[in-house]
Amino acid sequence: MTGPRTVLIAGGSGFIGTELAAQLRADGHTVLILVRRPARTPTERTWDPEARWIKTGIIDGADAVVNLSGASIARLPWTLSYKREILQSRLQATSTLADAILRSESPPEVFVSGSAVGFYGDRPGELLTETAPVGDGFLAKVAEAWERAAAPAAARTRVVLARTGLVVAANGGALKPLRLMAKAGLAGPLGSGDQTWPWISLHDEAAALRHLLDSSLSGPVNLTGPEPAPASLVVRELAEQLHRPYWLKTPAWALKAALADAGKDLLLSDQDVSSQMLAADGFTFRDETLEKALAAV
Repeated sequence: MTGPRTVLIAGGSGFIGTELAAQLRADGHTVLILVRRPARTPTERTWDPEARWIKTGIIDGADAVVNLSGASIARLPWTLSYKREILQSRLQATSTLADAILRSESPPEVFVSGSAVGFYGDRPGELLTETAPVGDGFLAKVAEAWERAAAPAAARTRVVLARTGLVVAANGGALKPLRLMAKAGLAGPLGSGDQTWPWISLHDEAAALRHLLDSSLSGPVNLTGPEPAPASLVVRELAEQLHRPYWLKTPAWALKAALADAGKDLLLSDQDVSSQMLAADGFTFRDETLEKALAAV
């Protein structure tokens, strides 16, 4: 965005939203955060996505809208009720924002809506670009519906679907349960350990979202680091950073039995996701390797 702008963030209190807000403020932009309670500060705006309610004027005052709202997939186990919450929390928030943009008298320049590399499902041996079709599995269906909910806003503004990988951060995200395992001294290969995990550092995730606000890209964009890593390397590096052993193999059947869809979609899924579109658009990664990303946190 050229010059100081106003950016409205849904999910701004989450670990990605907090980092994004900090980077935007450092660039001189005004950041407004959507909250589900009465606003307590001048930079908060109240909404109720479960009731599909938001004041249209809130959208009118924003140059850009970023949607990061949704129940955490790192919370385990995925019970049937929590799987419904994972899906519905995303659809409610995204539909509310898309509908408000459609009704707005002054729509934002861009709507960046969250998505996930889970869209692709388990795809061993494939290089996954943004043109790859939707895969199989619970997260694939969630991501497909999530993106479909954002699509109507394209009638009024540029819509970007940010397909995010495993975010490497000090706290939060899908890395959180792996960190707990490592701290307990239980780190080791998950299944074969050969499955490819598309990761991105928290800094680069927020920086990429900022980049997309200025970009001319639209539609799906993969937000993953330039060098996807095997799961065994991710867990081993994490254990080493925490000065814990890497030794205890967890068989694939045990992960599926204990975690069901979460085990299959989060830990055993094999996804070689390309970030070439983002790089070709001029984005430069600060953390190009997994080792650098983990060392930074």
